[in-house]
Amino acid sequence: MDWNNWSPLEEAVLCFVCSGSKVLLIEKKRGLGQGKINAPGGRIEPGETPVQAAIRETREEVGITPAIPRQMAVIDFQFTDGYALRCHVFVSCKHEGSAHETPEAIPFWCEQSQIPYDRMWADDKHWLPRVLAGEMLRCRFVFDGDQMLDMQVQSGIYDWNGEVTVL
Repeated sequence: MDWNNWSPLEEAVLCFVCSGSKVLLIEKKRGLGQGKINAPGGRIEPGETPVQAAIRETREEVGITPAIPRQMAVIDFQFTDGYALRCHVFVSCKHEGSAHETPEAIPFWCEQSQIPYDRMWADDKHWLPRVLAGEMLRCRFVFDGDQMLDMQVQSGIYDWNGEVTVL
């Protein structure tokens, strides 16, 4: 995979809302990843920043408004069918509202030590524990459908364009 000349077709967000030792997860009811466990999230709309999208998507999908979400990772996904997605991952330790089911998602609080990685995308177990522990990451994954073919995970500090300085 030639990541130096790669560019995404779309950009999206995920927002992990934490409360004590628990994290808010969802069972996705439709769209990319339907049936999988993930965090609230979705595509960035035109004119919207990644943080604005993270707040909006979380509110729309589960009824919770994250407060001061912090970007912790930039993850690039290349699928063998040609789909290319950049995902900005946020963590918020404060929120307003109560989680409820929507047409998009069934939300549930989960102990971080009990995250069901076997029901998630194959890449999640390689980066999510590190992000929830406070590490900033830059990741790249190649998928053929649900099967992960290749991965790169770097610890570092990045700018808003996804450029990384490896620590």
